[in-house]
Amino acid sequence: MESSKDQLLIRLKEKVETIVSLLEGSEEECVRLRMEKHQLSEQLRLKATAFEELERRYENLKLAKAILSTGGSSHDAKIKVNRIVREIDKCIALLNH
Repeated sequence: MESSKDQLLIRLKEKVETIVSLLEGSEEECVRLRMEKHQLSEQLRLKATAFEELERRYENLKLAKAILSTGGSSHDAKIKVNRIVREIDKCIALLNH
């Protein structure tokens, strides 16, 4: 009888050690995943910033092409430049708020 209790206690201790080991492994995995999430979030932020910069450059190129394609019509060019100035003024107003 005493030996079966000892064996039961030994098996229980082994199971508890296994559970503790699994818990520690899970905690390490959680820390690793949090770090990976942070890195991916930072990469996403950088990509979004780069995308916005490229989008801005693309719009500038479109505008430059449109101005050049006016065929010398200074009136159309002035209208486009005035539109750009208004957009810049709006951006500045937003930044001041």
